[in-house]
Amino acid sequence: MAEFAAASGVGQKAGIALAATGLALTVTLPATSPVVATSESGQSPSAMSLGAQPEISAAANAKIDFSRASVATKADPDGKLKSLLSAQSAGSVSPAASAGTLGSPLDQLISASPFGYRISPITGGAGEFHRGQDYAAQCGTSVYAAASGTVTFVGWHPYGGGNRVVIDHGNGLETTYNHLSSSRVQVGQQVSRGQIVALSGTTGASTGCHLHFEVMVNGEVVDPKGWL
Repeated sequence: MAEFAAASGVGQKAGIALAATGLALTVTLPATSPVVATSESGQSPSAMSLGAQPEISAAANAKIDFSRASVATKADPDGKLKSLLSAQSAGSVSPAASAGTLGSPLDQLISASPFGYRISPITGGAGEFHRGQDYAAQCGTSVYAAASGTVTFVGWHPYGGGNRVVIDHGNGLETTYNHLSSSRVQVGQQVSRGQIVALSGTTGASTGCHLHFEVMVNGEVVDPKGWL
């Protein structure tokens, strides 16, 4: 019975009273660990199924990164961008990390003219540097904030941008929206990703209705496609 009590998990230093021919016998059992069934060979099922486990090691200089920068959910689409910019300046963000961190400024992105050097649609001259991406959009199309931030400029851009809105997303990252027919925000306003900030147009140095969208990192324009 002492063996039965131990196998049944009857406790730590349990006393068992046995009545036999008028004698009372007290047995004290040592503390035992949880009972694990074993096979006839004496091995537990887990040991039999797993077998010998290989030793796992890592190099002394191995880096384990628990940064939450890569963690984002549909419920918080700004999560990845906020994490990136809270950890470093926008200028230090790698292309792999920046991809997909900005939302689309239009419901549909139909490229009309890419970032970089091109033939000017105004003068026809070669070698003009195009500071953003042009996306086809009928005049009056809703233009959305690419991410949450603070509106820092609303007004006329004297260098061809026409009606323009600029949003500061923090740590050196800005987006600009140009050739607008009208704006829906004011300077100092906090906006959220996907919020309507303007309507597309053809103001300024423009040959037709479209959106000229820029991404600026520490004051310098970069290809928006690296962030969209």
